[in-house]
Amino acid sequence: MLLSDTGTVCNPELKAQFDEMQLHFDAQPYLALSQRIRLLKSLKRELLALEAELVAASSKDFGFRTAFDTILGDILPTVKTISHTIKYLPKWAKNSPRKAGLSLAPSKVAVSYQPKGVVGIISPWNYPIQLSIVPVITAIAAGNRVLLKVSEFTPHTNQVIKKLFIGELSEHCAVIEGEAQLSQQFSCLPFAHLFFTGSTAVGRHVMAAASKNLTPVTLELGGKSPVIITAQADIDKAAKAILFGKMTNAGQICVAPDYVLVPENLQHQLVRSLCSLYKKHYNLGVEGKNLTSVINHHHFQRLTDLLADAQQQGAQIIKPLDENQSDEHKHRLGLHIVTDVNDNMKLMQEELFGPILAIVSYQALPQAIAYINQRPQPLALYIMGQDKQINEGIQQQTQSGTFAINDTLMQVTADDAPFGGLGPSGMGNYHGIEGFLTFSHARNTLKTGGFNPKLGLLLAQNKILIKILKWLYLRP
Repeated sequence: MLLSDTGTVCNPELKAQFDEMQLHFDAQPYLALSQRIRLLKSLKRELLALEAELVAASSKDFGFRTAFDTILGDILPTVKTISHTIKYLPKWAKNSPRKAGLSLAPSKVAVSYQPKGVVGIISPWNYPIQLSIVPVITAIAAGNRVLLKVSEFTPHTNQVIKKLFIGELSEHCAVIEGEAQLSQQFSCLPFAHLFFTGSTAVGRHVMAAASKNLTPVTLELGGKSPVIITAQADIDKAAKAILFGKMTNAGQICVAPDYVLVPENLQHQLVRSLCSLYKKHYNLGVEGKNLTSVINHHHFQRLTDLLADAQQQGAQIIKPLDENQSDEHKHRLGLHIVTDVNDNMKLMQEELFGPILAIVSYQALPQAIAYINQRPQPLALYIMGQDKQINEGIQQQTQSGTFAINDTLMQVTADDAPFGGLGPSGMGNYHGIEGFLTFSHARNTLKTGGFNPKLGLLLAQNKILIKILKWLYLRP
């Protein structure tokens, strides 16, 4: 092991990979847009060719993962992002003319967008394809080179992802594998930008490590994303949206509904509707082929411990099915609805990240709004209700990374809208033009021609010029 300039232990092999990618960037610091688009088209072809392998590998990593979760949640949004980026990249990358003002006449001002350099990306396990490759797509579109650190929990998927970055693409993105210790060393490299997706706790360590090199960071974290059901909501429709958001990928999604705030008089109806829908769509429970497994035994045990802790403290655990609700051997878990919760329960303190749904009742809407505002800003906030004025009021009185009305999860799939959190749920955005800007340096560019009388006047400290400038800018 070696010591970096910041005193951090460095992995020689990791540092060598960084240095090699830096050499590639230095040899071509501004990649032509036509080359970037060609690379993205090549990546798209490889991704489509490897679809079946990615589905099989992902299922193997999870113990069992539905093809629906891999195709609809991983492959489809990744391919859509490539297509959207190819279409709009020429527009995003154009110089942006700005107003120079009389004080800079006859010069012209514009903002040009240049690549930052070698970018580091640390991806999670829950959507191992999308959350690895989408940031890479955006970073390459902005002209950067990339080191991609993939999750140690998805080794089979990682091997297929490595097949994507061969040939010319290997000079633009290198895939790094390793345990948590390697992730710490990865964060300490002097990247031009560091992009992390994962938990808030780990995000704090990533940011601290990056700060030693003054590396700017984008943190895509998580938190407890609430659902507010208003008195005007259609409960059956709300239950459909909530169940979809909670059971997709077995609830292992950073924007999955974590808990539901529901009017006290509608709680029983909501629970009944959720159970009825679950019985209809997941009638075989953990024996069905439409339910993805919890990623591993550690996370399965974490979820069952949360349920046990809540039950010990007086919570009611509602299971929609009489059997097939849990399989420890296959680390599979069906929907568990938890009522009569309180803030002392661990499941009301930690992000659930699994098929557990807590229900919190309220008597008046201001109580529900206050409940959310007294807690860290969530990555997603969902509203179920038909009253436009009430929905807008909730939106204006709360903060969250994303916001959706009468739907769940789908706001993340909007190609032309930014995605990101705030506060403990993250910082910075990606997707669309915001992603391109995240991985680009906006360069202030001043252009002055051969005729430039202001220089002589400034050098002479011309009194008339000073009077004119004061008249233009230093008056009430």
